[in-house]
Amino acid sequence: MTTTLAQQTAASAAPKPAPAVGHSSPVETGRRSTTATLAFVRTAAARAGSGLWKAAGIIAFLALWELGPTYLASPSTRVFLPPLHVVLAAWGKLFESGTIQANLAASLTRSVSGFGAALVAGVTLGLLIAWYQRLNSVLNPLLELFRNTAALALLPVFTLLLGIGEESKISIVAYAAFFPVLLNTIAGVKTVDPLLIRAAKSLGLSSLSLFRKVILPSAVPTIFTGIRMAGTASILVLIAAEMVGAKAGLGYLIVNAQSSFLIPDMYAGILTVSLLGLAVNFLLVALERHFSRWRTAVGSGS
Repeated sequence: MTTTLAQQTAASAAPKPAPAVGHSSPVETGRRSTTATLAFVRTAAARAGSGLWKAAGIIAFLALWELGPTYLASPSTRVFLPPLHVVLAAWGKLFESGTIQANLAASLTRSVSGFGAALVAGVTLGLLIAWYQRLNSVLNPLLELFRNTAALALLPVFTLLLGIGEESKISIVAYAAFFPVLLNTIAGVKTVDPLLIRAAKSLGLSSLSLFRKVILPSAVPTIFTGIRMAGTASILVLIAAEMVGAKAGLGYLIVNAQSSFLIPDMYAGILTVSLLGLAVNFLLVALERHFSRWRTAVGSGS
């Protein structure tokens, strides 16, 4: 009996085996899960709060557009400035009938064509001018002359030479978008750090490798600044060009609704132009981040 009691006492006093490595107790697992959930909630709340602050101005503007004409404007003013819900209803009807899609497709076709031509020509010529000093000396006075000439001032010239068809509109868009791309490309190449160029030459890089691996990547952010400016200019100039001698496009939709006294339709067209410009800018910013990822990688590694 005494021996049995002694064995039981020794067994109870013996240390319990530690849990196996790599396995957590249910309490620890629950704590980790709770901590991860709280961290996720805090991150989501912070992002939502930041998004609300960024959208506060737009929300206030839309609220003023909705409530201002209804409660602050006179009935006569309300005819020319309808509330937001009236404009959205008109936009919905235009979308159901396919009017918005048809005119948007026409504007996008012209804008993309002109913008693409300006992008290729501007980047290529800008790189050549920045790389070859003699070419810069020859073309710089001519470029200074044309870049200070407003694109819309040349709209009658394009119309007289190319007619009122697609050629004149695509050409005026290409002209307006060309100079922002060209000038920012030149500036981007000329502002490359000379130490980078010397270091690359000391490593034995050829001129083509130096240009492709050092100069062009360093100039990408400045080039994309010009591309974003060109994207905005291509839309604005196109809308103005479509208001003169066009049978389709967002500019035609706006001016036709105004002349027909369809005021909500006119504002619906203007709203579509704003959304299109916002989408183009968002797309170009995403492309800039994609092509400038190496700068983020270098900055995070320092």
